Amino acid sequence: MKKMKIISLTSDQDYLIQQAAQILVDAFKTHSSGHWVTLEDGLDEVHEMLTVDRILRVALDTEGNVSGWVGGIPHYAGHVWELHPLVVKPELQGNGIGRALVLDFEEQVRSRGALTVTLGTDDEDNRTSLSNVDLYDDTWRKIKEISNLNGHPFEFYQKMGYTITGVMPDADGIGKPDILMSKHI
Repeated sequence: MKKMKIISLTSDQDYLIQQAAQILVDAFKTHSSGHWVTLEDGLDEVHEMLTVDRILRVALDTEGNVSGWVGGIPHYAGHVWELHPLVVKPELQGNGIGRALVLDFEEQVRSRGALTVTLGTDDEDNRTSLSNVDLYDDTWRKIKEISNLNGHPFEFYQKMGYTITGVMPDADGIGKPDILMSKHI
């Protein structure tokens, strides 16, 4: 893993906010949903995560540039936190940055009294065996037999201790589910 430090992003750090927004756009540009297509879309997401009740942590490289970031949204009176989003510069993925951000996020929410972290990891691009199938029929068997067809991140989260706790069929269009995962912390 490359040397880095993880800090909370604040609304007065414009240069880092711009970098975080650009990373979001760059990392998700190959996904079909088009959530974050423009820099403005990315900036909207970053600014939304900068509200006082949320968490936004950035990994900075040795030059002080953003390598990746993680956000969090509280639910259920803070007992459950949603990890949203997790993003790492595409050219730096696989170097432990995402893992470090998730571990840092878990510590942040644990210190706030959280019991559970939850997340949704969409399958918008037919990257798992859960895409383009009827998830209303024999749902749990299909979840139990999930396979990764093309580098879907659900396996990354499983390695981090997360369990598939459900699916939201057709979340991103017909046959494009959101895979719901959770972890007790």
